[in-house]
Amino acid sequence: MLTRKQHELICFIADRLNETGVSPSFEEMKEALDLKSKSGVHRLISALEEREFIRRLPNRARALEVLRMPERKAETAARKKAPASPASSTSLPAAANDVVEIPLHGRIAAGTPIEALEGATMLPVPAALLGAGEHYALEVAGDSMVEAGILDGDYALIRRTESARDGEIVVALIDDAEATLKYFRKEGAMVRLDPANRSYDAQRYRPDQVRVQGRLAGLLRRY
Repeated sequence: MLTRKQHELICFIADRLNETGVSPSFEEMKEALDLKSKSGVHRLISALEEREFIRRLPNRARALEVLRMPERKAETAARKKAPASPASSTSLPAAANDVVEIPLHGRIAAGTPIEALEGATMLPVPAALLGAGEHYALEVAGDSMVEAGILDGDYALIRRTESARDGEIVVALIDDAEATLKYFRKEGAMVRLDPANRSYDAQRYRPDQVRVQGRLAGLLRRY
């Protein structure tokens, strides 16, 4: 599942490529999505690239290729109305006998998104993995937290909270548009969001740009 802004951007890029054969400029993407700055476009592009919806073509300016399109809303709605098949009922990891069900809000790139991801799917979770408080789950996409043991396809179990201490792994909403799963740290007057993968750089924001959406409480993994 993509955030609304990510969905709008990939549709805009695909439409422009179909019409002209040339990728839109960052300025055109910024204006089309009504973003405040081109840095927001860069973050959206990076998130789509990490989740393998698009790729940048090397040695060419303004060169983007759409690898796949997100699922259409009509198809998603139709599948929600249809009765679950035996295969779909076993697609989530099996839980232990003592379980609770928490909302599964979709996929979050360990490198970027949840912009209020919604979903009616419930995930059975061993009660021992959860402490006090309200929880939800997100399926991880990407590899920016692999050195913290958080892998692509894992289910991140998130305790809802709006605060965090230095060094905690949080879901942080950036500019009220997209979110990321990262280590939370304060750096002077800035907030720094650190990946757990040496291939990725830390992200720095003003405190008013970042809103904590929850704190990592546990993980589930399929084998």
